[in-house]
Amino acid sequence: MAETLDSASGVSVLRNAGAGAAWTFVYAPGAGSNLRDPFGQHLAERLPEAGISLVRFQFPYQEAGSRRPDRPATLLATWRAVLESSRPTDVTRIAVGGRSLGGRIASVLASEGAAVDALALFAYPAHPPGKPERLRTAHLPAIACPALFCSGTRDPFASPDELAAVAALVPNARLHLLEGADHGFATLKSSGRSREDVWDEAAGVLVAWLRSL
Repeated sequence: MAETLDSASGVSVLRNAGAGAAWTFVYAPGAGSNLRDPFGQHLAERLPEAGISLVRFQFPYQEAGSRRPDRPATLLATWRAVLESSRPTDVTRIAVGGRSLGGRIASVLASEGAAVDALALFAYPAHPPGKPERLRTAHLPAIACPALFCSGTRDPFASPDELAAVAALVPNARLHLLEGADHGFATLKSSGRSREDVWDEAAGVLVAWLRSL
C-alpha cells in the first residue's frame, strides 16, 4: 500500500492495487472523517482481493486537520484532480464514489460529465437531518453512468422511502438498503449485527455490482 501526497491535488492519497484488476474505485470519506475512514480501510482489505484496485484520498480541510469542510468548488476541484491523476493506463474501468459528503461531491462530478464508468454512493446525504425540504438532488438526473445507492434503514439523512425516490432520479441506478444501520453504519445491539457486519455487506454489494456491469 503506497501513501503519497498527490502533486495534482495537494492532498494525501492511498492506493491499493488489485491483482488483475478490472476496476479502479476512487473513494472519498464523509465530512467528519479523513483518509483513515474505517469503512474505507475495510474496502482496502476487501476490494484488492476481489480484483478491484482502490484509491482513497482526503479533502484539503481534512489534510489540515480542520473540521470545517472546504467550499463546494474546492471539494469538487480536489475530486477532479485526484480522479485525473488516478486514471488507469490500461483498459481498467474506473468508478468513483464515497461515503456521505465524499460520495455527494463525486455525484456532482459525474453529473458534470466526468469520464467515469460507475458511481457508488454510500450513506448518500439527501438532506440534512430533520430538514427534508433541503434536498441535495437537483443534479442527479444528469448522471449518465450506472449508480449504486447503499444506505442504512436508520439513516436520518434519507429514509428508505426518500432514498428510493432519490435513486429513481438517476436513469440507471440500483438501491441497496442496509437493514438496521444508521448514517455511520452502526447498528443497535438488539439487531444482532455489528458495524463490521454492515461493512462486509456493503463491500460485498459493491463488488457484486461492479462485476455485473
